[in-house]
Amino acid sequence: MSRARSARGEEARLEVAALPMKSMDPVREKAERARAAALRLQAASNSERVRGVLAMADALERAASRILAANEEDLAEARATGLAAPLLSRLKLTPEKLRLTLDGVRSLARMEDPLGRTLRSTLLDDGLRLYQVTVPLGVVACVFESRPDASIQIPALTYRSGNAALLKGGREADRTNRAIVEALRAAVPEPDAVQLLEGRAEVEAVLALDALVDLVIPRGSSEFVRHVMSRTRIPVLGHAAGVCHVYVHASADPAKVVPLVLDAKTDNPSACNAAETLLVDRAAAHLVRPIVEALAKAGVEVRASERARGHAAELAKPAAPEDFGAEFGDLTLALDVVDGLEEAVAFVNRHGSRHTDVIVAEDREAARRFVAAVDSAGVFVNASPRFADGYRYGLGAEVGVSTSKLHARGPVGMDGLTTTKWVLVGEGHVAGRYQGAAAKPFKHEPRPGAAWSDEFPDGR
Repeated sequence: MSRARSARGEEARLEVAALPMKSMDPVREKAERARAAALRLQAASNSERVRGVLAMADALERAASRILAANEEDLAEARATGLAAPLLSRLKLTPEKLRLTLDGVRSLARMEDPLGRTLRSTLLDDGLRLYQVTVPLGVVACVFESRPDASIQIPALTYRSGNAALLKGGREADRTNRAIVEALRAAVPEPDAVQLLEGRAEVEAVLALDALVDLVIPRGSSEFVRHVMSRTRIPVLGHAAGVCHVYVHASADPAKVVPLVLDAKTDNPSACNAAETLLVDRAAAHLVRPIVEALAKAGVEVRASERARGHAAELAKPAAPEDFGAEFGDLTLALDVVDGLEEAVAFVNRHGSRHTDVIVAEDREAARRFVAAVDSAGVFVNASPRFADGYRYGLGAEVGVSTSKLHARGPVGMDGLTTTKWVLVGEGHVAGRYQGAAAKPFKHEPRPGAAWSDEFPDGR
């Protein structure tokens, strides 16, 4: 369905006209250009934004050999400087990984337009119609780790949803990110909607631009997220550490436990949705040994508490207190035995990062209680935490996983990059008629199915 853009287009033209024409500060100039591009994009039609996203995918496909060569150079330098293994894993961009990322980008073009959706319609009085309509956030600054595929996913998501992106990847991926962003900017009608920041100084400068930047998404450690929050007045959507737990309940099906735990830890140990701690109910402690044996065979170092080591002492190292709540990012897993569901829930809420936590259980009531009580963005039953991903959720891609509770939570796709505005359509109505002794009462009648776009069809 086409979406109304006329009012938004006029608003965008007015705000763009009010922006400074030139800035002596290169960071401010990038933000100003991004702001102007975002205002034009929010007035663009769905088909225009779809064409932009498809052009991005095609351009990256054409530039694949150059991007992969740049990534090989980044990898060689990273290895020479001793970059940690989890970061090396995130840095590596293979042809298959690039292909899958581009599949996700193209899937965004097939999705329903996230803009112009009517979330609520109310008849205030005869001829006076109120709509709550989805609109873009504006300019999104995203600072992320060495993962270069984020330089593809984030601009695709922001462009499709009518936003502009200021990107800062890890310096270990500088060559790859530049090759990606150059291809993207050359492909789209609004190249200023994709801006690459250089160095930490430019990130610090952006954090001061609260009049131009609408949202900051830091992807990294909890310490880094807190640092960003302390340095800016811009709203921050925190992607903090991924300390994910798997809890094996007393009712767990033994046939499900080992494959699920292995997938949770070994499928991609450096990912934020990999398991870092395994909890086993004391009533299921007989499963500890086969679990630890399977993990050891897969190359996982298990660090077990004293009460867990009693079930597989020779296969596990003693755990230190700080191992519980740690994000290892490699083939290391903390293990503890707990006395029932309530202790498991308390353990997860105390040591977790509110990312994704799992219960393995056949007892439906126990599973329901775990889901209700664990305070995380994702709580899974009999499924690996590795499913916590925007692409796997059907979001096409994600700008990150939010572990905060405001605005968006969990994998943040296009819907997480929108907000709303209220649109009121009348027939010369004046507020004075509804106040005072002779005030006319409001009807406040819900209008299910009524859409703003039906009132003012775009036609593009």
